[in-house]
Amino acid sequence: MSLPIACHSDYFSTLGQIDPSHLAEIANQGYKSVINNRPDFEAGPNQPTNDSIQAQAESLGLHYAFLPVIPGAFTPEQVAEMARLLKTMPSPILAFCRSGARSSNLYQMALQVR
Repeated sequence: MSLPIACHSDYFSTLGQIDPSHLAEIANQGYKSVINNRPDFEAGPNQPTNDSIQAQAESLGLHYAFLPVIPGAFTPEQVAEMARLLKTMPSPILAFCRSGARSSNLYQMALQVR
């Protein structure tokens, strides 16, 4: 299986919704950290929960952060936290949301934080 990962830089990429079974491939591709930007149950009860994804990520030795954001409604605090995560988490980092677009937008805004 090949995940449709969008590479934005040598240290940051994005992807649409993942489930715990995808994390082994993510780790095998060399990612060190995962950021979840999707609120739990945004797509209903069948969406994998943050807890299930985090548990699998950590069992594989990946660093993990949960920074849920609503599309088009990013707060300054969320942008600042994303900037902090980009600076402090081991890279390369993979962030995900429903389609990858919100993680990409949050990344671009975080790059503007000084």
